[in-house]
Amino acid sequence: MAEITAAMVKELREQTGAGMMDCKKALNETGGDMEAAVEVLRKNGQAKAVKKEGRIAAEGICRIAVRGDQAAAVVEVNSETDFVAKNETFQQFVQAVAEQAVETDAADINAFLAEKWKEDPSKTVNEALVDKIAVIGEKLSIRRFEKVTAQGGCVASYVHGGGRIGVIVEAETAVVNDAVKEALTNIAMQVAALYPKYVATSDISEEYKAHEREIIAAQIQQDPKMAGKPEKVINGAIEGRLNKELKEVCLLEQVYVKAEDGKQSVAKYLEQVGKDNQTTVTVKRFVRFETGEGLEKKNEDFAAEVAAQLG
Repeated sequence: MAEITAAMVKELREQTGAGMMDCKKALNETGGDMEAAVEVLRKNGQAKAVKKEGRIAAEGICRIAVRGDQAAAVVEVNSETDFVAKNETFQQFVQAVAEQAVETDAADINAFLAEKWKEDPSKTVNEALVDKIAVIGEKLSIRRFEKVTAQGGCVASYVHGGGRIGVIVEAETAVVNDAVKEALTNIAMQVAALYPKYVATSDISEEYKAHEREIIAAQIQQDPKMAGKPEKVINGAIEGRLNKELKEVCLLEQVYVKAEDGKQSVAKYLEQVGKDNQTTVTVKRFVRFETGEGLEKKNEDFAAEVAAQLG
């Protein structure tokens, strides 16, 4: 069994919002397995809504490059410190990486890093990265990219927080005008703000639903108000909570962030945009990158580091 450290308890608490003692108990129960501990806390109803997997910890930025309204690419490039992430030289490099990505045919990050750097074909993308590391004096990493090409419609993009979040939305539409593109940019902002996992409920697997039913059922067992309730009532409560959760994680089911009545769903908003422009606007997919998602940032103790260097 792994030793349960204060750092592990702190990490679990930050990830779930549960109490310190609850986190420690969950880690002890699971032998220090962080993912299993999260599940224990959720089943006990002690974890607050866990909407993101992994901590947002690493530094760096996301950038997007577009090619007309038919193609866009989002990249994430990481740095060791926030200071470098704000550096103009670093930001220009990340934008150049995005411009490379929107033209690439690479299927994965390794192929992307191996291709010729468009700004200097005598180098590969990886060699250009190494050169930039030498200039900036800090470890950098081109972590990921994704290119989206429109099929029978257009793409729209949005970058939030100076590069903390980058979103691309692809939609199918017979009309591509300023009104439609503005609407899709609004949808990209929605994706950035509310972090949906799916476009529609039809995209959700039965495996995901079964897993969430199990979590909800365990939560209900811990609820004194549901004690002694008939099975039919409990099953109804499970399905009710599940449907509510699915609406939160499905883009089209979410309440549109700019809805004037505070009730209009994204699906209804797009339906209205389509009517106003004599077309149908259908979101096919979206890509959302958040800087450092799923990565761990080194927890530096400057005093300890200096002491170590002094011997």
